Parts: sequence; C-alpha cells; structure tokens
Amino acid sequence: MTVDFVLYISKETLKTTVYVLAPILGAGLTVGLLVGIFQAVTSIQEMTLTFIPKITVVGLILMILTPWFLDVLISFTQEIFNQIATIGVQP
Repeated sequence: MTVDFVLYISKETLKTTVYVLAPILGAGLTVGLLVGIFQAVTSIQEMTLTFIPKITVVGLILMILTPWFLDVLISFTQEIFNQIATIGVQP
C-alpha cells in the first residue's frame, strides 16, 4: 500500500461523504435561513418554529433521495472492495 493509494482512498471517501451529505445539509441550511428571515421580519421568537420545518424538510429529503444515497454508497463500497482485492494480488 503506497501513500498515493491512501490519498486516493481518502479523497474518494471525502467526495462520497460530500455527495451524500450536501443535499441534506443544504436543505436544512436553506430552510433554517428562510425561517430565520421570517422570524426577523415578524418578530416571532418561537423555538419550535425553527425546529419543526427543518426536521420535516430533512426527513423529506432523506425519504426522496434514499435510493440515490444507497446507489452512491454501494458504488463506493464496491470500489473499496475491488481495491482491496487488487492489493491482495500484488506481491
């Protein structure tokens, strides 16, 4: 196992993590920003007003994008196992 291989696996791991988490975090951030603007405009400072929309949108994103998440994670896992098999063959 070389340094280049470790860097490649690390890069692929981080890239896969960003692909899977970006839609969830982006939706939560967007909804939080919109609710924050709404609260600032209306002077409503209710804590549940920020929590309930965010958890609802994140749940919907998870339900809608779960097949895509699984496809990305399965592809990544297969690539890791293929790389492990390749390392095992080398002397």
